Amino acid sequence: MNRTSLKFLLTFLLLVPAQALVFNHLVLFGTAVPLVFIYLIIILPVTLGTNLSVAAGFLTGLCVDIFSDTPGVNALSCTILAFARKPIFHLYVSMDDDLAGRMPSLRAMGHAEYFKYISTMVFLYCVLVFSIEAFQFFIFRLLVLRTVTSAIYTILLIYAIDSLTISRREKKL
Repeated sequence: MNRTSLKFLLTFLLLVPAQALVFNHLVLFGTAVPLVFIYLIIILPVTLGTNLSVAAGFLTGLCVDIFSDTPGVNALSCTILAFARKPIFHLYVSMDDDLAGRMPSLRAMGHAEYFKYISTMVFLYCVLVFSIEAFQFFIFRLLVLRTVTSAIYTILLIYAIDSLTISRREKKL
C-alpha cells in the first residue's frame, strides 16, 4: 500500500465517523451544515482513474448515508462529484502543470487556485445534495440559503483542515 492510499484510508476512517457524529450536529442557524467529508474526494490524486475515483466517491457517500440515515442522497452526490473532479481541477490548473500523482492541496496548488478548486467542488456538492434532498423547487429561497450557507461553512472548514495537514515536503507548482 503506497503512501497516498494510506493517507486516504486514514482520512476516510477519521472524517466519515466525524461527519456522522460531530459535523452533522454543528448546524448554524438551522440552515448551514458542514459537509467536511467531501474533503476525501477533493484530495484524490489527479492521476487516479475515473473508475477508481467514482468508486471511492460512491463508497464514501454510501458510508455517510448509512451513518446519517440519508437514503442514497450522499452516495449519488459524491458519485457525481467524483466524476466531475478532474475536469473541475483542470479548469484552474493546466494539463501541463499536472501534480504528477500528488493530491491537490494548498501547498501544491497555491492559495488562489486551491480556493477556487475547493469552492467549485463544494458549491457543486451542496447544490446536488440539497436539490436531491428537497426533490422540489417550491421553497427555492430556503434551498438557495441552505446551499450557500453550507457551502461557505464547508469551504472554511476544509480550508482549515488542509492548512493543518500541509506537508513541508510538498512543493508549490
